[in-house]
Amino acid sequence: MFCIGDKIIYGNSGVCEVQDITTLDLNNAHAGELYYVLKPLYQTCTVYTPVDNDKVLMRPVISKREAEKLITKIPKMRVDAYSCESLNELSGHYQSVINTLDGEELIRLTMSIYTKNQLRTEQKLKPGAIDQKYMKQAEDLLFGEFAVALGIQKEEVADYIAGKV
Repeated sequence: MFCIGDKIIYGNSGVCEVQDITTLDLNNAHAGELYYVLKPLYQTCTVYTPVDNDKVLMRPVISKREAEKLITKIPKMRVDAYSCESLNELSGHYQSVINTLDGEELIRLTMSIYTKNQLRTEQKLKPGAIDQKYMKQAEDLLFGEFAVALGIQKEEVADYIAGKV
């Protein structure tokens, strides 16, 4: 169980701070159940989720050491551009990677999409809208977590990574 003040990753909301652990005044079967009150750091909303939620992945933010270790792996990672015929299959693949909330897999996804975009640019084609959507989503999740772990602003993460690789 997380504590008030903990920074966690909560599904596609990214980094959230646990602001409270409380019961909600509900008139249904969930009355009396404990809920986290989460404040996403990079969104303007509040999230209420059951403490024992098994539908949305929740985990602690990685440590500074873990973030730096992941960043040092980047130059050694080799990925191919993922492509397929069906846009639904492409979206499904990207979403399945994002749903893991695994930093290394998110890095691989962004590198794969970047490689694909480079190939399209060489062919004088625009990057695909689905590729751009999931690239942004993966980068938002990664950069948000790295920012918290490294104690820097989210906008500084790309330059920080570039300086390390």
